[in-house]
Amino acid sequence: FPAIAIRAAYATGQREFGENYVQEGAAKRAALADLPGLRLVLIGPLQGNKTREAAEVFDRVESVDRLKVAERLSAQRPQARGPLEVLVQVNISGEATKSGVAPDAAVALARVIAGLPRLAFRGFMGIAAPTADVATQRAQFAALARCRDEARAAGLAADVLSMGMSDDMDAAIAEGATEVRIGTAIFGARTP
Repeated sequence: FPAIAIRAAYATGQREFGENYVQEGAAKRAALADLPGLRLVLIGPLQGNKTREAAEVFDRVESVDRLKVAERLSAQRPQARGPLEVLVQVNISGEATKSGVAPDAAVALARVIAGLPRLAFRGFMGIAAPTADVATQRAQFAALARCRDEARAAGLAADVLSMGMSDDMDAAIAEGATEVRIGTAIFGARTP
């Protein structure tokens, strides 16, 4: 959605906005530079060749599922911007078409990321399978909550559990989401 839509939501008190694409986030960062406290979050997939721009533009990247991407973000984060917040994306649905590390490998990746300079590991992100079955949604979100609990037990500061979108946010909240990604509910469906 255009920067003007973000300005309207910002005027109501919203400060954190998700972007699916690095280039769109960069354009909005420039167009909205006058808004104090604006936070841009990359929620879409991140290719290795886009890490430099992502490290410069975003306040948080929620789609880190490979060590190589985390290492590049760490090396490319401008010192003046402070640490880049990152979430480990976990493939909680098991779908081959979804990005993310397997749940049983999530905490190991988080441990390594937490030790990288210029990054601040904050928690986990996951996307449930598109289904109207609330029990299935909740089971998948519960798997992500277990990753967070395991990370905390290992001494990691995991305070963000980003799960749930406009269609399944109730199930995500019931399983402990601290953040829901509900752009469609706020702005409407994205036009291709």
